Amino acid sequence: MVLLTREQIEARLVALHRASMALVSDLSLDTVLERIVHLAREQAGARYAALGVLDEHGALERFIPVGMPPEQMRAISHQPLGLGLLGEIARAHTTLRVADIARDERSVGFPPHHPPMTSFLGVPVLSGSQVLGQIYLTNKEDYPEFTEEDERVIETLAAYAAVAIGNARLYEDLVARDKAVTQRNRDLALLNAVGELLASTLDEDEILEKTLTQVMEYLQVEAGEIFLASEDGQSLTMALHRGDAAEAFWTKERFDLGEGFIGLAAETGKPVVTTFPERDGRFIRQAVVDAGFRCIACIPLVARGSVVGVMGIATRSERHLDQRELNLLTAIGTWAGITIENARLANQSRRLAVLEERERIGMDLHDGIIQSIYAVGLALDFARMSIQEDPQEALGKIEQAIEGLNRTIRDIRSYIMDLRPRQFRGEDLMDGLQRLVDEFRANTDLAVTLTGPEDGKVVLPTSHATALFHICQEALANIAKHAAAKQTSIDLWTAPGRILLEISDDGQGFDLRKMSVTLGHGLANMHTRAHKVGGDVEVTSEPGKGTTVLAWIPLEPNGKPLQPQQSQD
Repeated sequence: MVLLTREQIEARLVALHRASMALVSDLSLDTVLERIVHLAREQAGARYAALGVLDEHGALERFIPVGMPPEQMRAISHQPLGLGLLGEIARAHTTLRVADIARDERSVGFPPHHPPMTSFLGVPVLSGSQVLGQIYLTNKEDYPEFTEEDERVIETLAAYAAVAIGNARLYEDLVARDKAVTQRNRDLALLNAVGELLASTLDEDEILEKTLTQVMEYLQVEAGEIFLASEDGQSLTMALHRGDAAEAFWTKERFDLGEGFIGLAAETGKPVVTTFPERDGRFIRQAVVDAGFRCIACIPLVARGSVVGVMGIATRSERHLDQRELNLLTAIGTWAGITIENARLANQSRRLAVLEERERIGMDLHDGIIQSIYAVGLALDFARMSIQEDPQEALGKIEQAIEGLNRTIRDIRSYIMDLRPRQFRGEDLMDGLQRLVDEFRANTDLAVTLTGPEDGKVVLPTSHATALFHICQEALANIAKHAAAKQTSIDLWTAPGRILLEISDDGQGFDLRKMSVTLGHGLANMHTRAHKVGGDVEVTSEPGKGTTVLAWIPLEPNGKPLQPQQSQD
């Protein structure tokens, strides 16, 4: 055995320190492990070297050998099992140095085709009391066995290795956490975007289009589709397809409940996913498989426990949707399902309101205007028959008919104002409001006050002025029909950045919870007109205490401030 001089040992330790410092500075775990095993082999002068890294449960997580050719590695049936000398190191947490492995009674567990080995040096990689791994060295070159100096050097290397492995694992954990946080933020951004678009509309076609587009863009898939359930829930029909191979997907546009992926997702209320549709007998659209699609997922759209539709996505890549992505799609499916159901309920409500309004109009026409016209006809018929015998009585009947016609004309004008509002003519807003007041007074004989700007002028874009004009028109029509009021007031004024219009009456008022029944389309029309120009409408009412409609719209930055002034009409 040749002993190293003090200077040689110091030089060796300095070289080891420099190499180890570089090792500690690296944050890639795979790179760190490779460097450790190569550095150990180099420092100890071994033919073979290996590094075994243990997981948190003590099982072999990684095994990195060097020194054996690839074909020899492939011939070995398995990695170390932690028996024999390797098991002794793991149990004792101490260095083990053996001159000849074959002569050591603890040497067992070599698999077939393993190369013969003689000298051995094994050093645990420790972090406190925790074993991170083990460094194995065999067959010292140029010398029969490993020396005490080799042992000290590798133990020093093992200490550096423990720090390097710890740092690299910490870094990997931080990277993984950062990736997870970034992914969660992306998921939340998608959910927020979908939530905003779903909250912004009750148009079913828009809901389907935007939801599918968002999902396809986020997951980067080539095709997507949405099926909607029938009223009885026993079948689903394709409502939308976007992306590639439309002709392949449209080969079957209707599925019964439980049929194919679409029907299964609807029946179970759970996602159905495959990465091998050609091997899955449940997937029955062969044209889609022939078009090259491999990963297919069908997500139920659920509302209040019922499936209202199914969203399908498909990609030609063999990627597999993980649980996070499935959870995300399930959440989107629930949101979309609820929004679709709300849109349908809103449409049903609107249709019902139209039917109710038609019925009311029919009854009003029958009991009012038609009966009045019929009475006028009877009076004129009587006058025709009596004009020869009693001209004076006939004249009285004609005058009665004329009076009845005038009343009927006033009633018709009132209906026209309600059902088919006259268009704002483009005049100044105050002129238009004054015209409405004049017509309202003539038709109702109610007292009305109009408050506006000092100079009687309002500088507004035509779209804004038109919106306020029609809102006032709708409000006055509702007062004439429902309020039973004696006094009505209309006030126009400005606040910072806004112009406001208030229409109030002292009538019978109503329960806000029954607003749709009381006001018919009028309130919806007011809201629609205000929203189109960036404003809104608020209604306050209470039985026996009248009603107030307050509308506001944005005031142009250079718009003229209004100075209130009261006028009587």
